[in-house]
Amino acid sequence: MKFNELNTESKKSRTRVGRGIAAGKGKTAGRGTKGQNARKSGGVRPGFEGGQNPLMQRLPKMRGFRSLAVPTENIYTGQLNEFSGTVTAFTLHEAGLIKSPYNRVKIIVGGELSKKVTVHAQGVSKAALALIKKAGGEFKQVERAKRTPKEKSEEKIKK
Repeated sequence: MKFNELNTESKKSRTRVGRGIAAGKGKTAGRGTKGQNARKSGGVRPGFEGGQNPLMQRLPKMRGFRSLAVPTENIYTGQLNEFSGTVTAFTLHEAGLIKSPYNRVKIIVGGELSKKVTVHAQGVSKAALALIKKAGGEFKQVERAKRTPKEKSEEKIKK
């Protein structure tokens, strides 16, 4: 017999409790005699410490929550009329339309587009894409701009 041919399956069947004294786990079925834990729905909820203030209540709580998910900012087609040529996340940020050039940008329908613009963004709705093409422009899906470690440390200093 080789090591890889060993049968490693467990052959021990589960213990059937409460089946008479001859079975070894009869009568109280391993629960002891009386008390809360001996009852059918006995026991206490998770975290209960017998009336003492539970650990999760005793610990100080940190206020607030900062999500690590990169937010997506929506730009309406009507807002693209302010630009000419190529529109990127950096040009939208300089114009004050988005909070950060490193967030995802999605173009959605909201107003008419009359100028021919080339849009570089992460997403576009079908209707917005049709409006951009109707105005003679084009859409190019690009990856979101990533921060360099130097830019991250400079932002922390500013705060």
